[in-house]
Amino acid sequence: MRIDFGSSLRSRLGIEWEIACVDRRSGELTAAAPALLAKLGTNTGFPHVTSELLTNTVELVTAPHDRTRDAVADLARLVERVSAYAEPMGVDLLSSGTHPFSQWFQQQVTPGKPRYATLIDRTRWWGRQMMIWGVHVHVAVEDRRKVFPIIDGLLGYLPHFQALSASSPFWSGENTGYASNRALMFQQLPTAGLPPQFTEWSQYESMVADLKHVGVIEELNELRWDIRPSPTWGTIEVRTFDGIPNVREIGAIAALTQCLVEYFSRELDAGREVPQMQPWFVRENKWRAARYGMDAIIIQNAAGDERLVSKDLDQLLPVLEPIAHALGCTTELGHVRDIVDRGASYQRQLRVAADNGGSLKAVVSSLVRELREGHPN
Repeated sequence: MRIDFGSSLRSRLGIEWEIACVDRRSGELTAAAPALLAKLGTNTGFPHVTSELLTNTVELVTAPHDRTRDAVADLARLVERVSAYAEPMGVDLLSSGTHPFSQWFQQQVTPGKPRYATLIDRTRWWGRQMMIWGVHVHVAVEDRRKVFPIIDGLLGYLPHFQALSASSPFWSGENTGYASNRALMFQQLPTAGLPPQFTEWSQYESMVADLKHVGVIEELNELRWDIRPSPTWGTIEVRTFDGIPNVREIGAIAALTQCLVEYFSRELDAGREVPQMQPWFVRENKWRAARYGMDAIIIQNAAGDERLVSKDLDQLLPVLEPIAHALGCTTELGHVRDIVDRGASYQRQLRVAADNGGSLKAVVSSLVRELREGHPN
């Protein structure tokens, strides 16, 4: 089957940010999204706010922008707008990969959405446990022949994405020992997890045809890979990230993503191959980053060289600085270093719990404050 890839301006980006609604008094998740969306009204243009799988969640979607800072500004304005309606309802907003203590079986699936109903009917217990939140970054690619070589290159940096954004150390009131419990939860869905490492667009078309033929999927967006093509928009969509608690860190991680896509695109323009790793190394790297976060020792290349992920970022960021300058995101890319120095969200959450006698409600309060203030505590 033929899958067309939409026309888009090279390296433009858009961001989708999943936000959880919590009760101000208890800190528990609350099914406030339908009421909030009714107050916000219908908006099919960009930017906008929309529903998600659970009634405790709203998703903020930016317009396409050339510069990371403009996409982040969209998110900041949308947060302000949603907060204005949430405040009198006694609802606070937060974003992290998981909620520290709410229970999955108490959450409600958004009604009237056939796609969600089909997902839950098919995946049952695992699907109902998807009490998780993430950030998706779209970066435009002007030629579909570049899409899978760039995705293969990005898979080498999946552990960097995972470690920097890891924000789900707790699940249902327990410390899981993982920096990103969300990463391992989400891959339980049959079409989620790591993408196949294709080299040609035609391989993707053949795989989609096979999956549709045997009834695994009906629509392309049912392929919920960590990194995937988004043919409608003409983008590569990086979905690796846990929910990121504040717009400053979203800007940092979006800039890193945009710069890496442009870097690999330039390599292809120059006639050079984009490095890729064996699938078993990619899989191991994902697990290491989910388990150990910023303390992960990752596999760097097909030869099996290894390095602490933070040290590898030390080497990567200077390489990307000229590209960040060209894309107008030098400041945002520089904030990646701040995440390394200050600690990723999972590290901050663990510190807050330790400083407050193990209180996970204190963790929720900290996450609410980060989203409201727009920067880490």
